[in-house]
Amino acid sequence: MRLLGAHMSIEGGVHRALERGARVRCDTIQIFTRSSHQWRSKPLTKDDAALFREGQVEHGISPAISHANYLINMATPDAALRARSARALDDEISRCDRLGLPYLIIHPGADMGSGAEVAFDRVAKLLNGAFRRRPASRTRVLLETTAGMGTSVGHKFEHLAAILGRLERPERTGVCLDTCHVFAAGYDISSERGYHAVMEEFDRIVGLDRLRAFHLNDSKKGLGCRLDRHEHIGRGGMGVTAFWCLLNDARFDGIPMVLETPKGADLAEDAVNLALVRAQIGSRAPVKGPTVGMPASKAAHQKGRAAGR
Repeated sequence: MRLLGAHMSIEGGVHRALERGARVRCDTIQIFTRSSHQWRSKPLTKDDAALFREGQVEHGISPAISHANYLINMATPDAALRARSARALDDEISRCDRLGLPYLIIHPGADMGSGAEVAFDRVAKLLNGAFRRRPASRTRVLLETTAGMGTSVGHKFEHLAAILGRLERPERTGVCLDTCHVFAAGYDISSERGYHAVMEEFDRIVGLDRLRAFHLNDSKKGLGCRLDRHEHIGRGGMGVTAFWCLLNDARFDGIPMVLETPKGADLAEDAVNLALVRAQIGSRAPVKGPTVGMPASKAAHQKGRAAGR
C-alpha cells in the first residue's frame, strides 16, 4: 500500500487543501496549518476543524500531515529567537491536535556558527519542553533530513540520532526523509545499489522504524551540493531510480509520501509527478516516463517561445 500525495495550499480555508488534493488523486496531503513565513497566525476555529475532518471523509484523504513554519529555529543560540520558536512550536502542535493530524514535520534548525553539539542540546531541550507542556498531544514531531545549507543541522544521520538520543519522550518523535535533501547532503540514492546502502546506513545509525514520512523531490543540483533546490521527479540530478526503489520497498508500506515539487495554481504538475511515481510501483525497472514539470500544452508553449514564435 502506497500513500502518495503532495503539499497543498490552505488558501480559502484548511479544508480547501483536501479539495485540491482530491483533484489530483492524492491519498495523503501535507499542509501548513498557518502562514509558513510569518510569526502571527489566525486561530483555527471549531468550524475550521469540523470542515477539515468532514473533508477528509468526503475525499478519502488520510492521513493529512503538517509542515511547521520556516521561521522556527530550534538550534539557534539566540535566546529570544529560541523562545519565540518554542511558542510557535506549541501553536503548531495545538493546531495539529485540533485538526487530528498525526505528524508535524520540522527542520531541526541552524546553529548559526555556535557548533553542532550544543545545537543538538538546544533542539532536544525545546522539544522536551513542548512535550511536557502538552502531555496528552497525539501529534508526533518529525525531524526532517536537511540538505546542509549554511549552518543547518540534520544533514547527517548522526545529527538526527544525537537529537533523538537526548529526548525524554522519543516515542513522540520520528523522522521525515526528504529525497532531495539526503542526495544534496551527499547520500547517493540515485542507483539501486546506492539506495540500499544509504537505507542500511540510516537503519544502523537512526533506525528505519523512526521513518514516519517521506518528501518525494528530485534535486536541481548534483550529489553533495548542500543546496535545498527541489526539482520535478526524474528531471534533476537524481533521476527516477531512487523513486523506483522507494516505491517498491515493502518496508515503507502505509507511510505517507508527499511531493514538494514546483507547481502552478492548476496543479497540473502535481498530476504529472504523481503519475510518474505511481508508475514505478510494481515495475520491473525504473519508469522514466514523459517530460515532466509542466503539462504538454505548457511545454509546447515554452518550446515555441524559445524558438521565437
